[in-house]
Amino acid sequence: MINETLLSNCKKMHRDAQRQVYDYMAPKLYRTCKRYLKKEEDIEEVLADAFYTIFTKIDQLKEVLAFEAWCRKITVNHCLAAIKKNTNFNMYLDDVKLLSQPFTEEITALEEADLLELLNHIPEGCKTIFTLFVIEGYGHKEIASLLQISEGTSKSQLNAAKSKLKELVNNLYYQKAK
Repeated sequence: MINETLLSNCKKMHRDAQRQVYDYMAPKLYRTCKRYLKKEEDIEEVLADAFYTIFTKIDQLKEVLAFEAWCRKITVNHCLAAIKKNTNFNMYLDDVKLLSQPFTEEITALEEADLLELLNHIPEGCKTIFTLFVIEGYGHKEIASLLQISEGTSKSQLNAAKSKLKELVNNLYYQKAK
Protein backbone atom coordinates (compact mmCIF):
# COMPACT_ATOMS: atom_id res chain seq x y z
CA MET A 1 0.00 0.00 0.00
CA ILE A 2 1.20 3.50 -0.82
CA ASN A 3 1.58 5.81 2.18
CA GLU A 4 3.04 9.20 2.96
CA THR A 5 6.32 7.80 4.35
CA LEU A 6 6.91 5.71 1.26
CA LEU A 7 6.27 8.66 -1.05
CA SER A 8 8.44 10.91 1.09
CA ASN A 9 11.27 8.41 0.71
CA CYS A 10 10.68 8.32 -3.05
CA LYS A 11 11.05 12.10 -3.12
CA LYS A 12 14.44 11.62 -1.44
CA MET A 13 15.30 9.14 -4.25
CA HIS A 14 15.57 6.13 -1.92
CA ARG A 15 15.83 3.11 -4.20
CA ASP A 16 14.04 0.73 -1.80
CA ALA A 17 11.02 3.03 -1.63
CA GLN A 18 11.01 3.44 -5.41
CA ARG A 19 11.14 -0.36 -5.81
CA GLN A 20 8.15 -0.78 -3.48
CA VAL A 21 6.16 1.81 -5.41
CA TYR A 22 7.17 0.23 -8.70
CA ASP A 23 6.20 -3.27 -7.53
CA TYR A 24 2.81 -2.00 -6.35
CA MET A 25 1.99 0.23 -9.34
CA ALA A 26 3.57 -1.62 -12.29
CA PRO A 27 0.79 -4.20 -12.77
CA LYS A 28 -1.90 -1.48 -12.66
CA LEU A 29 -0.06 0.83 -15.04
CA TYR A 30 0.77 -2.08 -17.33
CA ARG A 31 -2.95 -2.77 -17.73
CA THR A 32 -3.49 0.92 -18.51
CA CYS A 33 -0.81 0.76 -21.23
CA LYS A 34 -2.32 -2.45 -22.61
CA ARG A 35 -5.61 -0.64 -23.23
CA TYR A 36 -3.84 1.75 -25.60
CA LEU A 37 -0.89 -0.11 -27.09
CA LYS A 38 -0.67 -3.43 -28.94
CA LYS A 39 3.02 -4.28 -29.02
CA GLU A 40 4.67 -5.55 -25.87
CA GLU A 41 7.86 -3.58 -26.57
CA ASP A 42 5.82 -0.36 -26.89
CA ILE A 43 4.06 -1.11 -23.61
CA GLU A 44 7.37 -1.72 -21.83
CA GLU A 45 8.92 1.44 -23.26
CA VAL A 46 5.95 3.62 -22.28
CA LEU A 47 5.82 2.05 -18.83
CA ALA A 48 9.53 2.78 -18.28
CA ASP A 49 9.05 6.37 -19.47
CA ALA A 50 6.02 6.78 -17.20
CA PHE A 51 7.92 5.56 -14.14
CA TYR A 52 10.81 7.87 -14.98
CA THR A 53 8.37 10.78 -15.04
CA ILE A 54 6.66 9.61 -11.86
CA PHE A 55 9.91 9.40 -9.91
CA THR A 56 11.41 12.62 -11.28
CA LYS A 57 8.24 14.68 -10.82
CA ILE A 58 6.99 13.18 -7.58
CA ASP A 59 7.64 16.51 -5.84
CA GLN A 60 4.69 17.90 -7.82
CA LEU A 61 2.27 15.48 -6.14
CA LYS A 62 0.11 17.44 -3.72
CA GLU A 63 -2.01 14.72 -2.13
CA VAL A 64 -0.99 11.17 -1.19
CA LEU A 65 -4.51 9.89 -1.81
CA ALA A 66 -4.29 11.11 -5.42
CA PHE A 67 -1.07 9.19 -6.13
CA GLU A 68 -2.60 6.32 -8.12
CA ALA A 69 -4.75 8.63 -10.25
CA TRP A 70 -1.75 10.91 -10.80
CA CYS A 71 0.37 7.94 -11.94
CA ARG A 72 -2.39 6.73 -14.25
CA LYS A 73 -2.74 10.16 -15.83
CA ILE A 74 1.01 10.31 -16.46
CA THR A 75 0.88 6.83 -18.00
CA VAL A 76 -2.09 7.69 -20.23
CA ASN A 77 -0.28 10.83 -21.42
CA HIS A 78 2.79 8.77 -22.31
CA CYS A 79 0.59 6.25 -24.16
CA LEU A 80 -1.08 9.05 -26.09
CA ALA A 81 2.27 10.58 -27.00
CA ALA A 82 3.41 7.22 -28.38
CA ILE A 83 0.18 6.78 -30.33
CA LYS A 84 0.21 10.31 -31.77
CA LYS A 85 3.58 9.60 -33.39
CA ASN A 86 2.13 6.88 -35.62
CA THR A 87 -1.63 7.32 -35.82
CA ASN A 88 -3.88 9.07 -38.29
CA PHE A 89 -7.03 9.90 -36.34
CA ASN A 90 -8.86 10.63 -39.58
CA MET A 91 -8.61 7.00 -40.78
CA TYR A 92 -12.03 5.39 -40.85
CA LEU A 93 -13.24 1.84 -40.60
CA ASP A 94 -13.83 1.49 -44.31
CA ASP A 95 -10.05 1.43 -44.62
CA VAL A 96 -9.72 -1.66 -42.45
CA LYS A 97 -10.87 -5.16 -43.38
CA LEU A 98 -13.06 -7.14 -41.01
CA LEU A 99 -11.01 -9.95 -39.55
CA SER A 100 -12.28 -13.42 -40.24
CA GLN A 101 -12.00 -15.60 -37.11
CA PRO A 102 -9.29 -14.53 -34.64
CA PHE A 103 -10.53 -16.85 -31.90
CA THR A 104 -10.23 -20.58 -32.27
CA GLU A 105 -12.05 -21.87 -29.19
CA GLU A 106 -15.81 -21.82 -28.70
CA ILE A 107 -16.81 -18.61 -27.00
CA THR A 108 -20.35 -18.00 -25.93
CA ALA A 109 -20.07 -15.04 -23.58
CA LEU A 110 -18.28 -11.77 -24.16
CA GLU A 111 -15.98 -10.83 -21.29
CA GLU A 112 -13.83 -7.77 -20.60
CA ALA A 113 -10.67 -9.48 -21.84
CA ASP A 114 -12.46 -10.33 -25.09
CA LEU A 115 -13.52 -6.71 -25.57
CA LEU A 116 -9.96 -5.52 -24.97
CA GLU A 117 -8.76 -8.06 -27.54
CA LEU A 118 -11.36 -6.86 -30.07
CA LEU A 119 -10.12 -3.30 -29.59
CA ASN A 120 -6.83 -4.44 -31.11
CA HIS A 121 -8.67 -5.14 -34.37
CA ILE A 122 -9.98 -1.65 -35.00
CA PRO A 123 -7.94 1.31 -36.26
CA GLU A 124 -5.59 2.86 -33.71
CA GLY A 125 -7.40 6.21 -33.71
CA CYS A 126 -10.78 4.62 -33.01
CA LYS A 127 -9.29 2.41 -30.31
CA THR A 128 -7.60 5.34 -28.58
CA ILE A 129 -10.69 7.52 -28.55
CA PHE A 130 -12.94 4.63 -27.48
CA THR A 131 -10.58 3.84 -24.59
CA LEU A 132 -10.31 7.46 -23.50
CA PHE A 133 -14.07 8.04 -23.65
CA VAL A 134 -15.58 4.73 -22.53
CA ILE A 135 -12.92 3.26 -20.24
CA GLU A 136 -11.08 6.30 -18.86
CA GLY A 137 -14.11 8.62 -18.75
CA TYR A 138 -12.71 11.61 -20.67
CA GLY A 139 -15.12 13.93 -22.51
CA HIS A 140 -14.84 14.79 -26.19
CA LYS A 141 -13.48 18.26 -25.42
CA GLU A 142 -10.68 16.75 -23.27
CA ILE A 143 -9.92 14.12 -25.91
CA ALA A 144 -9.77 16.75 -28.63
CA SER A 145 -7.34 18.78 -26.54
CA LEU A 146 -5.16 15.77 -25.63
CA LEU A 147 -4.92 14.50 -29.19
CA GLN A 148 -4.99 17.89 -30.92
CA ILE A 149 -8.02 16.99 -33.03
CA SER A 150 -11.50 18.50 -33.32
CA GLU A 151 -14.35 17.44 -31.05
CA GLY A 152 -16.19 16.33 -34.18
CA THR A 153 -13.35 13.98 -35.10
CA SER A 154 -13.42 12.57 -31.57
CA LYS A 155 -17.17 11.97 -31.80
CA SER A 156 -17.04 10.40 -35.24
CA GLN A 157 -14.14 8.14 -34.27
CA LEU A 158 -16.04 7.02 -31.15
CA ASN A 159 -19.13 6.22 -33.25
CA ALA A 160 -16.98 4.38 -35.77
CA ALA A 161 -15.34 2.37 -32.98
CA LYS A 162 -18.72 1.45 -31.48
CA SER A 163 -20.05 0.37 -34.88
CA LYS A 164 -17.01 -1.76 -35.63
CA LEU A 165 -17.03 -3.34 -32.17
CA LYS A 166 -20.73 -4.13 -32.48
CA GLU A 167 -20.08 -5.74 -35.86
CA LEU A 168 -17.15 -7.76 -34.50
CA VAL A 169 -19.10 -8.90 -31.45
CA ASN A 170 -22.07 -9.96 -33.57
CA ASN A 171 -19.93 -11.77 -36.13
CA LEU A 172 -17.45 -13.42 -33.80
CA TYR A 173 -19.42 -14.18 -30.68
CA TYR A 174 -23.14 -14.30 -31.08
CA GLN A 175 -23.10 -16.11 -34.42
CA LYS A 176 -21.10 -18.89 -32.74
CA ALA A 177 -23.36 -19.05 -29.72
CA LYS A 178 -26.42 -19.99 -31.81
